[in-house]
Amino acid sequence: MAMRNKQKQEGIVLFMSLVMLLLLTVLGVSSIQTTSLQQRMARNANDGNLAFQAAELALMDGENLLQALNSQIAFGDPGAPGTLGPNEANGYYFEEEPGVAPNWMEAGVWTGATGFRVSETVMTGVNGQPRYIVEHVKTVISGADTLNLDNIGQDIGGGRTEIFRVTARGTGATGTAQAMIQGTYGKRF
Repeated sequence: MAMRNKQKQEGIVLFMSLVMLLLLTVLGVSSIQTTSLQQRMARNANDGNLAFQAAELALMDGENLLQALNSQIAFGDPGAPGTLGPNEANGYYFEEEPGVAPNWMEAGVWTGATGFRVSETVMTGVNGQPRYIVEHVKTVISGADTLNLDNIGQDIGGGRTEIFRVTARGTGATGTAQAMIQGTYGKRF
C-alpha cells in the first residue's frame, strides 16, 4: 500500500512545479514592464530638462544682446550699429497692442526660417538650436511716468529706461519636449 500513495503524489509535484513556474514567469514579465516604464519616464524627464536648459541658454543670449546695446538705440533704423529696429526677420518686435495675440504666440514665429534669433552659443544633444525673440515693451522716463526708476542703481544717462521682453524656446533631444520661458529686461540710458 505504501507504493500506491507514492505514485499518486508524483502527479501533484509536477502540477505544483508548473504553477510555481507560471508565477515566476508572471513576476518576471511584470518586472520587465516596470523597468521599461521607468526607463521611458527617466528619458522623458531628461528630455524635458534638456529643453529647459536650452531655453535658459537662449534667454541669456537675448539678455546679453540687450546688455550690449548702446545709448543710441533707434527703433526705426535696423541697420545702425548697436541698435534694434523693428526687423521681424531678425527676431525684433514691438509689443502688440492689448487684445492682439503676442508675437511669441504666432505660429510662424518659431517654425519659419526667419522671425527669431538663434542662440549664438551652440548646444549639443538637442533637436534644434535654442531660439529667442526680443520685444520692445515700453520706454519709461523717470519722473514723467508712473513707474519711478530713480532709486534703482545710479542715475546715469538721460533718465530713460527701455523695457524689453525676451521669449526663449528650447527643444530636447527628441524635439517633442519643448520649453518656453520669458524674461523682462530693463536697460537704462
